[in-house]
Amino acid sequence: MDLLNTLVEKGLRRELPTREEALAVLATSDDELLDVVAAAGKVRRQWFGRRVKLNYLVNLKSGLCPEDCSYCSQRLGSKAEILKYTWLKPDEASQAAAAGVAGGAKRVCLVASGRGPTDRDVERVGKTIEAIKEQNEGVEVCACLGLLSDGQAERLREAGADAYNHNLNTSEATYEGITKTHTYADRVDTVQKAHAAGLSACSGLIAGMGETDEDLVDVVYALRELDSDSVPVNFLIPFEGTPLAKEWNLTPQRCLRILAMVRFVCPDVEVRIAGGREVHLRSMQPLALNIANSIFLGDYLTSEGQAGQADLDMIADAGFEVEGAGTTTLPKHRADALAAAGATGGCGSKASAGCGSEASAEGAGCGAHAEEGGGCGPCGGHAAPASSPARTADEARTDLVAVRRRGAGTDLAPNA
Repeated sequence: MDLLNTLVEKGLRRELPTREEALAVLATSDDELLDVVAAAGKVRRQWFGRRVKLNYLVNLKSGLCPEDCSYCSQRLGSKAEILKYTWLKPDEASQAAAAGVAGGAKRVCLVASGRGPTDRDVERVGKTIEAIKEQNEGVEVCACLGLLSDGQAERLREAGADAYNHNLNTSEATYEGITKTHTYADRVDTVQKAHAAGLSACSGLIAGMGETDEDLVDVVYALRELDSDSVPVNFLIPFEGTPLAKEWNLTPQRCLRILAMVRFVCPDVEVRIAGGREVHLRSMQPLALNIANSIFLGDYLTSEGQAGQADLDMIADAGFEVEGAGTTTLPKHRADALAAAGATGGCGSKASAGCGSEASAEGAGCGAHAEEGGGCGPCGGHAAPASSPARTADEARTDLVAVRRRGAGTDLAPNA
């Protein structure tokens, strides 16, 4: 297939595909799907080999968010029955992080709901970062706290943060239909602040909110322009009690095409399969590892994920290996640019034709995206299966999924 050969050649050279080529990936047929995965896999292996980076979410503050992000269970007015609590103490957060690190996580993502941190919040998170790094040598820490004010990214970096996550989530053209309490430009500004402070920028998207193919391509091209080092790809979990509760628009095949498109547009960055992978990829998760090189381990912010051990078994069974703490995730040209940025305290030189910043998965206002990984091991759970009615291959399977909340009616502790 000429399209895929062209995309592989461009990906190996870090050359930007045309918009028409990116749209064509999303329009491929099911008969072509394995060819698409194989082509994206060639680009993935060129830059990341067969390594899979594990990330672990620690929810520092849950619920009660003043922002109105339609996808989020923590949003203003949400009726979702989730855990709600104020800030964890540094030692509590450090203990939660240690569970993820023990399971093989290389990066700990500290997430807090809210529009953005106060200066006191930044100081509090700084102490938490210090506590985590004292107990876990070599661990990376990414903060995801919402919209940043001037100087806050620099203070987080001084406290030891390695990265900052703030997702664009969707295209600029459709953003106002998803969130009204802040703007797309606010999100872009926060990613740029993180970059300018020498933090690894992590910014991604949420698929499945009713967007068009053009919207998906728009947001991924915007992420490349922002030069994110990692791009988390979330698949909407339609949470009961939120405006998008009935948006079941994704199939495993659709998710694989979206991941492949992201890989072709952002060939040399950490592409992370984030919230919703168990719900929407289901048995096709191992196939997705041929495209993405990073996942969250265990549970998400307000919903259960796959058991941590099941994640580790899946990686091994698919012929991949967990990335060790002593291995640099990013390709040398990106790692060198990030190191230079850290040394100067500025954003440094952008890798030519690279895609850019670090991944995490946080919404600007709500502090959570679709839902992000956060628990591990025995706390994880599987979506409950149900009977399977006759269907077509392109039909979304709502019957397979009973979203398992980490919240009211469960005995799960915060950050279990």
